[in-house]
Amino acid sequence: MQIDLDITDERWATLGLEAICEKAALAVLERLEIEADECELSVLGCGDARIKELNADFREKDKATNVLSWPAEERGAEIEGALPETPEPDIFGVIELGDIAISFDTCAREAEEAGKSLTDHATHLMVHGVLHLLGFDHIREADASLMEGIETEILGKMGIKDPYSEY
Repeated sequence: MQIDLDITDERWATLGLEAICEKAALAVLERLEIEADECELSVLGCGDARIKELNADFREKDKATNVLSWPAEERGAEIEGALPETPEPDIFGVIELGDIAISFDTCAREAEEAGKSLTDHATHLMVHGVLHLLGFDHIREADASLMEGIETEILGKMGIKDPYSEY
């Protein structure tokens, strides 16, 4: 797998964002039986100021958020609660997943508020972001249930507690 990592907030480098991204993406791809060697994605490790700009530009929401995803192509399932179509390599043998931006400030604040480790929360957000790149979403109820179930399963195999339960 190729990950193009752009760290504009050095706190991400200190935390080890590259390893977090790789571990999370590989876990998602393995769970969905997608050949990781064929996949490419880009990740921006930034702070709240930059993610707020991106959120305003792309989602018309003038506030910071934890993670944003831009799939290389629309892969969502038409039928609510169904699995998205598995991506296929292009003529060059590459599966372009898309781009993810993650904010250190929001991630750290949410982790602290929830009593979670920053690494575990960042891993969860990366799993969540990669699933979005693969067509998973949480707008419709059945889609959210499917996505959250897969996230919980993946994170559990990584030794991370269910992020959707109280603990």
